Amino acid sequence: MTDKRSEIASAANGDTRRHNQLKELDLPRYVLLPGDPDRVNLMASQWKNAKLVDLPRGYRAAVGDYKGVRIGAVSAMIGAPSLDGVFTDLAWLGVDTFIRVGTCGTLHEEIRTGSLIINDAAVRLDGTSENYIRKEFPAAASFEVTFALVDAAVAGAHSYRVGTGATTASFWVGQGRPGFRNYISFEGERVFEEMKRAGVLNFEMETATLLTLSRIFGLRAGSICSVIANRVTGAWGDNGGVAQACLVAAEAVKRLTLWDQRVAQAGRRSIIAADLS
Repeated sequence: MTDKRSEIASAANGDTRRHNQLKELDLPRYVLLPGDPDRVNLMASQWKNAKLVDLPRGYRAAVGDYKGVRIGAVSAMIGAPSLDGVFTDLAWLGVDTFIRVGTCGTLHEEIRTGSLIINDAAVRLDGTSENYIRKEFPAAASFEVTFALVDAAVAGAHSYRVGTGATTASFWVGQGRPGFRNYISFEGERVFEEMKRAGVLNFEMETATLLTLSRIFGLRAGSICSVIANRVTGAWGDNGGVAQACLVAAEAVKRLTLWDQRVAQAGRRSIIAADLS
């Protein structure tokens, strides 16, 4: 990515402060995208030589080293529009591999709070990605990033599931929860049962946007969320899942770094089984 193109992106953004500070941070090609800025602090505590930076409008970023590989994190805050802005800044700066590290509510009674969900695809109820491409375009994760997350979860003996999630534009009614004064729309009454019948694992608010944009622009993305709510049983709780998700994501970056090095040395365009040993 040339400096000239980066400057053009900054000029188009209007408020260039976040972009310019991220440029100075010299992020690596692998970046984790938590929603909560405080989760950036948690991630940095798991790394070595971490540097934290507060960005305008409450965002936060960090760079550091995890088991010998360079890693970065930038908070995406809440929802698809916010992630859209952060993603665009990072893509202009040359980041090509993104992992969302979020929290979610599961639609399945047997999935306990504190466990992990790796979304290899997502239903696009986000309201942002359709500004880029028609609804029929899939929100699909990179198979390399997904496999790295699964491999890291297995190696760490974490409880996890892999499957489709649903990204909504609303925390309340859009996920089938009654809102203020118990208001719920006809769509809100329907969406929970529809997603559950289709085998959707979880509700959250950013994954589909990230996967869609990454696929459009030829970049790689994956998503791992810790379950903090079971929408069937009503159970709530972190139970250590957030910290586990951060570690699994860092381990995935370690794997991707090694695999990418092997692919480059072999002159290939993608990983094969031999790269994984």
